[in-house]
Amino acid sequence: MTHLHPTRDKRQQQLITLLDELAPLEGYTLTALPRVRLLRSNRPLERAPVLYDPGIVMVCQGRKIGHWGDETFIYDAQQCLVVSVPVPFTMATDASADEPLLAVYFHLDFALLGELVLQLDEQRPPAPSLPKGMYSSPMDDSLKDSLLRFLQALNSPVESAVLGPALEREIYFRILMGEQGGSLRAALEEQGRFGRVSKAIRKIHSSFAQALDVDELAREANMSLTRFHAHFKAVTHTSPMQYVKSTRLHQARLLMLRNGMTASVASAAVGYESPSQFSREFKRLFGRSPTDEVARLQGSFALSAQVNSMYVSSH
Repeated sequence: MTHLHPTRDKRQQQLITLLDELAPLEGYTLTALPRVRLLRSNRPLERAPVLYDPGIVMVCQGRKIGHWGDETFIYDAQQCLVVSVPVPFTMATDASADEPLLAVYFHLDFALLGELVLQLDEQRPPAPSLPKGMYSSPMDDSLKDSLLRFLQALNSPVESAVLGPALEREIYFRILMGEQGGSLRAALEEQGRFGRVSKAIRKIHSSFAQALDVDELAREANMSLTRFHAHFKAVTHTSPMQYVKSTRLHQARLLMLRNGMTASVASAAVGYESPSQFSREFKRLFGRSPTDEVARLQGSFALSAQVNSMYVSSH
């Protein structure tokens, strides 16, 4: 049970109380809306590599700290995180039994985003913005109010079904109107450098088990090899082939954790020809052997969505 905090305003306490009731168990709690999950952690989680799907993370209590390249992202009750393309980074969680981490995760619906962007463009042209793969920006009062209405609706099966989709749309609207709107708009575009790199990233996530080379990915992005290398690193903070490797290793970890695959079977499933090379590269990324890493996730509370590297696109 969460405790009253003297420095929290009434709205923040309402958000925490609702999430505490909606997500009573550690891990992810599914909701009536297929792209929305609730997260609870009663303990701190050590810094570990993750590969987030495109999504929005809103933390109401506790704190997450992400490290991406030379940037640090803090997302807590005052900051939300938006990931517009899957990017590998490391993440740690501050939480305790007295003050568990309580958060909402929205898996991005690109069809809904595209529809909203078209409507917004009819009203006013978009403001200039530098697109990035990941942003952390302030939770303003409008966004907090929208989140509160959304969680109140989730507390009722009828309101979840009838009002939930419209309130989810309202959350997207608030994000698009805020500092991170330009990044999401760019992720929908096919022409700019960000959109072209996004296209290559979708290729990686749909074909990671196949043989992929940089020339093929550059063609997918309709760029010269030199430009593709530079723009890919600008968007993801890593090289194309390091990104492919990271995607394969995260997918293999997911297969071992969810499907009970052995390391050798999982390595072949994600495109490795040599199990020994897979084990070496796995340990280099995660700091443990495949067996030890899966045992660690099973022994603690395994955040399956943080291990999930599937990129779902509908745009």
